[in-house]
Amino acid sequence: MSRLAERADGKPSGARAVSDTPRNPTAQTRPRPRRAGGSTRAAGRAAGITAVLVFTLFPAYFMLVSGVSERAVSGTDALVPQTLSLDNFTYVLTEAGFLTYLRNSLLVALITVVGSSLLALFAATAVARFRFRLRTSVLVMVLIVQMVPLEALVIPLFLQASDLGMLNSLIGLSIVYIAMSLPFAIWMLRGFVAAVPIEVEEAAYIDGASWPRMFWSVLFPLVAPGLVATGVFSFIVAWNEFILALTFLQDGEKFTVAVGLRQFFQQHTTDWGALMAASTIITVPVMVFFLIVQRGLVSGLVQGAVKG
Repeated sequence: MSRLAERADGKPSGARAVSDTPRNPTAQTRPRPRRAGGSTRAAGRAAGITAVLVFTLFPAYFMLVSGVSERAVSGTDALVPQTLSLDNFTYVLTEAGFLTYLRNSLLVALITVVGSSLLALFAATAVARFRFRLRTSVLVMVLIVQMVPLEALVIPLFLQASDLGMLNSLIGLSIVYIAMSLPFAIWMLRGFVAAVPIEVEEAAYIDGASWPRMFWSVLFPLVAPGLVATGVFSFIVAWNEFILALTFLQDGEKFTVAVGLRQFFQQHTTDWGALMAASTIITVPVMVFFLIVQRGLVSGLVQGAVKG
C-alpha cells in the first residue's frame, strides 16, 4: 500500500491543494507607480524644446510682424500689431523694383546650382575613380582654396573680371559663385562617388554600355542625393552673397536681392517696414526650394555620413 493515500482525482492526499484562481487578480494588472524623476525629465525636455523653437522662430515672427505693421520696430506694435497692412509689401514689389531683383537672383542661383553640381560631379568622379600623380595634392589644394577669406579675393577677382569684360554681368557673377561653391561640392561628392562599388560600373561595361551611358544611367542616379546636398549649398551661396554682387554689379537693373536691400538704408533713416517686408519676400524662395529638395537633402546628408 502506498505511503500516501491517493485521492479520487489522482493527486496525493498529503499534497497541498493549489487553487486554480489567482490569489490577487488585481495585483497582476495594477500599473506600477511612475517615478517622480521621469515626469520631471519629461517636463524639462518639453520646456527645452519649446525654448529652442521660440528662440529659432522669433526672428522670423518679428520680421513678418514688422512687415505688416507701420510702427513695428520702434512703436508699440513691436510684437503684437494692432493693425495689419500690406502697404510695405506693395511698395517693395511695385515701386522699389524688387521683382527685378528676385528675377536676377533666381537666374544667378539657377546657373550656380547647375554649373557647380555638374563640374563638381565630373571632378569628384575623376578624383575618386582615376589614379594619377599628385592626386592627394589636388584634393589638398581644393580644400586650401575653400579656407581663403572672401575679402582677400575681392580685389583680384574684380581686376580679373574687368580684364575679361565680365563686370556688371549676371553671367560673370554666376561664374564667380560657381568657383566659390566648387571646393565644398567636390569634397562632398567625392565621398558619394567612392561609396559606389566599382563592380556596378564593371557590370555596365560588360553589358555593353559606353562610358557616357554608364555615367548618366548608372553613376548619376546613385549619387543624386549628394547632388541635392551640394545644390542646396550652392543655392545659399548665390542667394545670400553680398560683397561680390555689390562689387561686380553697377547697373540697378541687374542688382540681386542682397544688394537691393541696401536701398532701404538711408543716411539718417531706415525704412524698417519696407526692409522687413523685403526680407520676408526673400525668404519665400528659399523655403520653397528647401521644401522641394527636403527628402533628397536628408537622404544625401545621411548617406554622406556613412563611409563607403
